[in-house]
Amino acid sequence: MSAREVMERLADVIDGHRWDELPGLLDPAFTCTYVHTGETYGADAWVRLNAEYPGFQNLRLEDCVADGERAAGRAHVTGMSDGVVQHFEVATFITARDGVIVKMTEVWTDVDQVAPEGTRPS
Repeated sequence: MSAREVMERLADVIDGHRWDELPGLLDPAFTCTYVHTGETYGADAWVRLNAEYPGFQNLRLEDCVADGERAAGRAHVTGMSDGVVQHFEVATFITARDGVIVKMTEVWTDVDQVAPEGTRPS
């Protein structure tokens, strides 16, 4: 699988809540770094985090660009918290070799943030 195909498969597996398929997309030496929190996860911990994340509903891959063994994707994620649907955007950057992800970096943000006054386009 190409890096693009791996990214698309990753999104499909997560969106489908098919957690048992997730380890097969990850190299044994896989690491994922969350830039926004400074956390780094190995394969088992990252699969567990996704499978057990409270309120997760879906992930829709909105954009993907790839070159060689690298791919970058932007996804829209929804989850439920206290009966309210929450919306997030995530940028995911992967390095894939032999059809599995070796390294991943993610940056998450919620979408209801408001830009500071004076910075919005007029």
